Amino acid sequence: MTVVSDYTGPRRGADRAVLLAHGAGADRRAPALVAVAEALAAAGVPSLRFDYPYRAAGRRAPDRPAVLADATRAAAADLAHRSGLPPERLVLGGRSMGGRIASLIVADEDDPQPALGLLLLGY
Repeated sequence: MTVVSDYTGPRRGADRAVLLAHGAGADRRAPALVAVAEALAAAGVPSLRFDYPYRAAGRRAPDRPAVLADATRAAAADLAHRSGLPPERLVLGGRSMGGRIASLIVADEDDPQPALGLLLLGY
């Protein structure tokens, strides 16, 4: 799965990184996500803001939960690769729907997504 994203912050040397998913009515350029990414970068923490497939395709209606979950997992893998950190050093989250999906994949009983923690904005 191709991830449409913006990486902010250092490429190496951080001890954690943060994944930021957007809410249902926004995209990766949402002002709240940009502000959080810039604050994290100023603190030396890398972050990755990404678009869910429906936004990358220019659609307004969110994808089904399974598609959102797969996209979040793919974005987490992309962030781990770009930052050079293992998945268990990533903080996953986002605004509203994005935070909800992150919490669901971390709590998945059958295939939990490793994470250092959750960052829920406007949840």
